[in-house]
Amino acid sequence: MKYFGTDGFRGRANEKLTAIHAFRVGRFLGRYHARGRGERVRIAVGKDTRRSSYALEYSLAAGAAASGADVYLLHVTTTPSLSYLVRTEGFDSGVMISASHNAFEDNGIKLFADDGEKLSEEVLARIEEYLDGGTLPLATGAEIGRTVDYVCGRNRYLAYLLSIPRVSFRGLRVGLDCANGSAFAIAKAVFDALGAEVKCVGVSPDGTNINAGCGSTHPQQLRALVLGDALDLGFAFDGDADRCICVDEKGEIVDGDGILYLAAKYMRAHGELERDTVVTTVLSNAGLGRALAREGIGVRYTPVGDKYVSEELARGGFALGGEPSGHIVFRKYATTGDGILTALRVAEIMLESKCPLSCLTRGYRPLPRREKNVRTADCGSVAASEGVKAAVGAAECAGVRAVVRASGTEPVVRILVEGEERLLDDAMAAIERAVCASGEVL
Repeated sequence: MKYFGTDGFRGRANEKLTAIHAFRVGRFLGRYHARGRGERVRIAVGKDTRRSSYALEYSLAAGAAASGADVYLLHVTTTPSLSYLVRTEGFDSGVMISASHNAFEDNGIKLFADDGEKLSEEVLARIEEYLDGGTLPLATGAEIGRTVDYVCGRNRYLAYLLSIPRVSFRGLRVGLDCANGSAFAIAKAVFDALGAEVKCVGVSPDGTNINAGCGSTHPQQLRALVLGDALDLGFAFDGDADRCICVDEKGEIVDGDGILYLAAKYMRAHGELERDTVVTTVLSNAGLGRALAREGIGVRYTPVGDKYVSEELARGGFALGGEPSGHIVFRKYATTGDGILTALRVAEIMLESKCPLSCLTRGYRPLPRREKNVRTADCGSVAASEGVKAAVGAAECAGVRAVVRASGTEPVVRILVEGEERLLDDAMAAIERAVCASGEVL
């Protein structure tokens, strides 16, 4: 697609993604849902803390209202809270203004259908056609929409989170890194209400510091907090809080694969893991599949992107899925990745198991890997080039698993190599040379 990648329409704010784009997306959504209906269209809109979110939020709301929709503004909230409210409060669709884990200069538009799932590829294609010059009639008279302050929706989501744990968190000492993003107004309140003793970093957003040296992509600050304050565990979220990365009591990072391992074992033991199967992506560490196989648990693999994980969960009737990046979907509770919900489930599993987090992940040992991003002008053609394919083939012949793909959220080619430590540097260097030789490096 031209505008929408694996996680929405994303790019540099007011460069690749402008307020005009947001207005036109709003125009389409307001009109699309109005077809064949006699009642007012309702669209929920949330945003993260980056400065450009304000312009995109109000532009999108203006476009939707101009097409006849009523727009309910959640203001700063998390992506999973938006998905939950769309699903449970009867909205026609939901829009999240966020670029997730990207730096503050970027922003994005994530779109949800009325069931809380990501909007279908078919509808996204129709939006792209409209963005490239389509026309729609404007609502007139009493048909023109309005905006509604809907901050109360965030409180309903908070109450839902509080209903999930079956144990008190009293006495649990928890560190939270909210990435100076959407979680800053919700995560601590939830853990406080459950009785935990909470220490926080990344809770002072200023519009430009979201994900800056903090959050799920930079867990070092959280690690220092957990070790320095002798906490039981810590959780790091990304900018819109649909990801969660853990830090155990020893300061070890537990990524999405580690979370899937401990959650799958627990759920299988309690009869909650449908068909004894976990869904994850091709980027998952091969060590996870081996560890789960020893526990009698199978794995279904999807392309990269949490929406593909969610689709496979729904299609197969599975209960648990996720990505190494920390998008974890507990299908019983949510239709999309939810960082705060994941943190609650991990804490609950730890308390019910009566052992530290490091004990719960003991059976999983990831294979060594290297990852690198190369910024290129045409990611898709570079990743699919014959030179890159040859380099990947050579690495695999040498015993190294290699994945090269165009990012769906940034103008980069992502390279991953996995296998014996002694082989990884040479494999990475050869593939990186092939990528650089196949296109214009930015």
